[in-house]
Amino acid sequence: MLDELDFNTLVIDQHGDLAVLTINRPQALNALSGETLIELVEAVEAIAENAEIAALIITGGGDKAFVAGADIGELSRLEGVYAGREASLGGQNVMHEIASLPFPTIAAINGYALGGGLELALACDVRVASHTAKLGLPEVTLGLIPGYGGTQRLARLVGPGRALDMMMTGRQVGADEALQMGLVNYLAENPLEKAREVAQMMTKNAPIALSLIKEAVRRGLTGSLEEGLEIEADLFGMAAATADFKEGTAAFLAKRKANFQGE
Repeated sequence: MLDELDFNTLVIDQHGDLAVLTINRPQALNALSGETLIELVEAVEAIAENAEIAALIITGGGDKAFVAGADIGELSRLEGVYAGREASLGGQNVMHEIASLPFPTIAAINGYALGGGLELALACDVRVASHTAKLGLPEVTLGLIPGYGGTQRLARLVGPGRALDMMMTGRQVGADEALQMGLVNYLAENPLEKAREVAQMMTKNAPIALSLIKEAVRRGLTGSLEEGLEIEADLFGMAAATADFKEGTAAFLAKRKANFQGE
């Protein structure tokens, strides 16, 4: 069981086929220290290897922040191009591990999601925010640029114009504006509860199809429309060859609930 894993800065709770990963440094607004980044990789790998898990929710401990950014004290000690590049690559690897998970991932944003915190949320498939959440990539105010994937994922999500505005001003975006621009998918009084609801809506569907949808979108974004359509056709063919497809169509025709097995 994932609940048995012991971390210094994280907590994992398993509820049936749902894993909830909490960044648990509320005294530091859940800032991403080097230790936290290492533990995140270990936790995500353990979650990926657990055959029981069908969805992951990531949230922050306490009621003030999802993740308020990287650990500025640690960042301030970086010297030189090589050290900066290695720090960026390390953070990018964490986000890549999350983005590459084959099942749905949801960020439950319960407060500030700034810098590395927003980059963590951007690595998830869906974002649910509280009405008081504040989101931003303010690295420019420190003389830096986003380094954990923010320049790439934010622009792909909301478009280059909105992304450049957020990154070049360093301003924080409120929940309503974030919803309007498509930065978050849902607003809720209790983001974690809403995230659970969204996860349940997703995981009632065929798990192989969910994984193939993620793969189609992820791979399609790296090439032309024509290349993306070819990828879609290939993955559609793979889905059509599954037992879940036969079960889904049979259930529809029989007017009953489908019983997907991930086969």
